[in-house]
This record gives sequence, C-alpha cells and structure tokens, in this order.
Amino acid sequence: MFDNLSLRLDKAIQNLKGQATITEINIAATVKEIRRALVDADVNFKVAKEVTDEIKEEALGQDVLTSVSPGQLLTKITNDKLTELMGGKLEEINVSGSPAVILISGLQGSGKTTFSGKLANYLKSQGKQVMLTACDIYRPAAIDQLKVLGEQVDVEVYAEPENKDAVSIANSAIKYAKSNGKSVVIVDTAGRLAIDEQMMSEIEALKKSLNPSETLFVVDSMTGQDAVNTARTFNERLDFDGVVLTKLDGDTRGGAALSIRRVVEKPIKFISTGEKLDAIDRFHPDRMSNRILGMGDVVSLVEKAQQAFDEDEAKRLNKKIRKNQFDLNDFLSQLQQIKKMGNIKDLVGMIPGMGKAIKDVDLDDANFKPVEAIIQSMTPMERENPDLLNGARRKRIAKGSGTSIQEVNRLMKQFGDMKKMMKVMNKSGARGLSALNPFR
Repeated sequence: MFDNLSLRLDKAIQNLKGQATITEINIAATVKEIRRALVDADVNFKVAKEVTDEIKEEALGQDVLTSVSPGQLLTKITNDKLTELMGGKLEEINVSGSPAVILISGLQGSGKTTFSGKLANYLKSQGKQVMLTACDIYRPAAIDQLKVLGEQVDVEVYAEPENKDAVSIANSAIKYAKSNGKSVVIVDTAGRLAIDEQMMSEIEALKKSLNPSETLFVVDSMTGQDAVNTARTFNERLDFDGVVLTKLDGDTRGGAALSIRRVVEKPIKFISTGEKLDAIDRFHPDRMSNRILGMGDVVSLVEKAQQAFDEDEAKRLNKKIRKNQFDLNDFLSQLQQIKKMGNIKDLVGMIPGMGKAIKDVDLDDANFKPVEAIIQSMTPMERENPDLLNGARRKRIAKGSGTSIQEVNRLMKQFGDMKKMMKVMNKSGARGLSALNPFR
C-alpha cells in the first residue's frame, strides 16, 4: 500500500533539492506534482486540491532556517497536512455499556465477517469477555464462517440458524450476553448494496433497536474512490461512528484512507492488512503519514515486537547468547517469532529510510520456508551441536528438506557468521542481540 504514492511524493519534494529558498515559482511546480500524485493514488480531486492549496499557503509563509533545507521544510508541512487529512489523532473505540454492542456494517464482500473475528480477537487480548453474533441471514455459510472464526480465536458465537429475523436474533443475543457475563457483543450483519432499500432498512432497524455503543462501517480499500462514495451513502442512513479499511495489503493505491475522513467526517478506527486473525491495527494518522513519506514507523514496529516476543523466552535467549550457547533451535525460534509480527516487507518498511531501498527487493515470508525445512530436517542433537554437520549429514538434510547442499551450506555459513558476531560483541562488553530486546 502507498508504495507508488510514496515514490511520487518523494520525487515531487526532490524538485526543491538544491534550492536555497521557497519561492512562488518552485513551490508551485512542487505542489502541482504532489497534487498529481494524490489524484493518481485515487484521492478525491477536491480533497487533493484543498490539501495542496493548504501546503502551498503554509510553505510560502515559512522562513527557511539555515539548518533546514526547503525540501525538509516541505516534507514537514506535507506530513502535518496528511496527518490532519486522515484525522489528526488516534480515535478510540467505544466499548462502554453492559454489554457494549458493536454493530458491523458494510457492502457485500468488504470483509465484515473476517473483520468481526479479528476485532473479537483484538478485544479479547485487551481482557474483554467477547461474544460474536451471527446476523447475516442471507449469505450461505455465513453463520458457519463466523463459527469457524470464533473457534480460532476461542470466542463464543451466538446464532439462531432457523430464525430469519436479524433484529430478533440480535436482541436475543444481547439478553444471552447479559446473563452470561459478556462485556462486548459484536454483531456481524449481512452485506448489502447501498441501493438495496430493503437491506438498508434492516440495518437501520438493527441500529435503532440495539442502540449500539459503536457502529463501524467496513470498506474494501481495493475499491478506491468508490469506497468513499459508498461510505457517504451509508453514513447518510446509519450515521456510523467509524470506518474500518480492509485489504490494505493488496494492490491498493490508498486513496480511500486519505480521502474518507475529509469527505465523510468520520474517523478511520481500524485497518486490516491480511487474512490472519491478528492482522488488525488501530489507525494512527501520524504514523501512516510518516510511512507514506518514507519516514518509517518505529513506534508501530516496537509495538509489534512487544506483542510477538515472549519475555521469558527473551531472557532465556539472552543467557544463552552471553554463554555462547546459541544453537539452531534458538535460531528457528527467532525466525518464528519474527513471522508472528507480520509481513516481513512491511516490517522492514517501518524502518526509516528503508521503504525506498526495498522497493524492488523480493522480501517474502515464503523465503523463510527453506530455512525452516532445513533446520527441521536435522536431529535434535544436530540442532544443538551444528559442528556435527559433516558432508554426509548435510547431504541427508538437503534431501530431507527438499533443498540443495548449497542451500544447507549457505545457511550454516550465515549461522556461523552470526555466532562469531555474538562472540565478538560479548567480548567487547556489548549486550549482543539482547540490545534489540524490547523487554530488557
């Protein structure tokens, strides 16, 4: 997401490189390129014009300090305006009530049911007693899908397969939740078309009857500017509280994320970036703006690391590193921990300056599979004592893992180099890899 927009904005701002001051002439050309970049990213044209006019007006009123170049100043102004455009600050989800009711709405195929499962998993991790409610009475297997998701995140699902009245099901679910100590009820509804009057009337009736603490509109970001138009139509009928953008890991230009707040005047509260049930993030406008402008997102990277890494495991690993006992079991464990954090290319892109550097680099989680297969083809003794791996053993491991002897040799060389580096760092008094440990 946003890769092309990031490159276009970077190129536009580079136009000021070498300029001593910001003038009417050079800022006009740069702002024009920024506007083109935003429109190409499927940002609403009116919104793109308003934002770039604001950037231009603010830039012309600034005095360039000797320690700050015009390009740096414009980057700061653009960053502030993009942050403001996307809402300015993190918006909390309202889970007040006994129980709190969260109504999920959106078009057919937007990813509502999957998001409902993700949201249940997220709120459960926050210590909430969550229940999912199946109110999609039209789509075949919708109830079954929600039950599968509920099982995966260990959250109870309330359903009445024979009942064809969504309002009745939802009200019964609330009564059940109250008597069973549930603090949050997530109501998954049927996908609908904005032009389908019967379906729109049903979702309106659900909201009126349930009086939810939060109504979320789920929108597929792949639909681009159409997503914004649909959000406007739904908001006129539902007056929802927030937006959820799904499929941001796909081939999307990001225009919906940049336009929807200004057009609908409702905050983006969550973004969904994959199929895994932990692939859900709160929407931070400032962090997203930083990433768009290639400034990275270290805070989110650290938060993901803290969620993925186990403190006891980290302490155990630190001890082994200090004693120079780091083995292939530990190496495999660390790979699996990194994979839990999400897509590797997205993670590297959160490091400032790395987004542009890895633009054409093939960084795929699938690249880990041969390494995992090689290590898993070893005996427990071989993993603990890599020095045992002679030619015959390496040949057997290559055959067992479906790789080549060259790949096995390459892995062992990389592992050996890593151990040497750890040894040098320990001797020099550094804390080795423990310096990267967020729990230290």
